[in-house]
Amino acid sequence: MKLLEGKTAIITGGSRGIGKGIVEAFIKHGANVAFTYNSSSEAAEALAAEMSKTGCKAKSYKSDAADYEQAQKLATDVLEDFGSIDILVNNAGITKDNLLMRMSEADFNNVIKVNLNSVFNMTKAVQRTMLKQRKGSIINMSSVVGVKGNAGQANYAASKAGIIGFSKSVALELGSRDIRSNVIAPGFIETEMTGKLDEAKVQSWREAIPLKRGGSPEDIANACVFLASDLSGYITGQVLNVDGGMLT
Repeated sequence: MKLLEGKTAIITGGSRGIGKGIVEAFIKHGANVAFTYNSSSEAAEALAAEMSKTGCKAKSYKSDAADYEQAQKLATDVLEDFGSIDILVNNAGITKDNLLMRMSEADFNNVIKVNLNSVFNMTKAVQRTMLKQRKGSIINMSSVVGVKGNAGQANYAASKAGIIGFSKSVALELGSRDIRSNVIAPGFIETEMTGKLDEAKVQSWREAIPLKRGGSPEDIANACVFLASDLSGYITGQVLNVDGGMLT
């Protein structure tokens, strides 16, 4: 059963890691997908070409969601290319970890801008289209760190906690038009980035998780499919922790 048949989705930061997993899962469920990348153009073009073979439409766009004007242009371009915008997944994000005493103002501001401002920019950009359609699903990627905090990640935690407050407010504002706004808070997800870390350290993290494993991009993508589909039609303003039980 294809849960997203005929729907159009925008996914920011879709060329690798969790974003790539979401692109693949949405295509598998019949969605047409527009996804953004910032620097990895080769990976983005290869993914778009591969996904287009499925019969669904897939297109990559070089766009910085942290830039207000670029976000507006992206929404206009996608609407022109695809005809509708039914789903928005705000996945783009960065980290600049450091203890507060060593954290520069630039590193704090940059993480807030990329992680939090981008969610505002993209939500503003698609809002008008969704309001006209009287339907839409907005999924914002937070983190368990945004729920509980983490030493050495004050900037990241602040940005991800801000996403939760923003998403709940949007849910209250747009609910009467059948536009839903939800949050996914991933735990320790294993991607190509975590593959570069010390294996013993990674194994100790796995052991601390009740399910005894790190999550995969597919685990996050499956949760996104649910929140994007009509199966979750009566769910809005919620935070779904996809963390193997870390926050239990």
